[in-house]
Amino acid sequence: MKEKTIDYVLRSTWMAVQKMYNEEAGKKESTMATGFALISIDPDEGTPSTALGPKMGMEATSLSRTLKNMEEKGLIERRPNPSDGRGVLIHLTPFGKEMRTFSKSVVLTFDEAVREKISEEDLDTFKKVANTIMDMIHSKKIYTSKKQTA
Repeated sequence: MKEKTIDYVLRSTWMAVQKMYNEEAGKKESTMATGFALISIDPDEGTPSTALGPKMGMEATSLSRTLKNMEEKGLIERRPNPSDGRGVLIHLTPFGKEMRTFSKSVVLTFDEAVREKISEEDLDTFKKVANTIMDMIHSKKIYTSKKQTA
């Protein structure tokens, strides 16, 4: 199937990236999900908990589990949102800021390594293709007009 489907290329590439990130995060007793959450939280102002899920593309259940683990490890703290009494802001602790710097360096190192091997033109094409696929998925029109065949 690997020569036949776009799905295989996307899935196997992402799985390899995910494994690589988890191996790097594991060196600091962390995970890729925690690293992405750290990067997604505003280090100065904090971030509303309700904004994190959509920002990270994570389901609420997975995000709550990740945030609970981060809080237990002393990476984040929850504070009332001063502009919305019902809301909560997620703030990084000093340790969380330190780990955010580490997570960001892991992502930037990967980005730099890819840029050394792949031309800017090819990366632009890759991004254009990926964005088109995302638009197709979000429009929910892929499976509406054609019968699915196995």
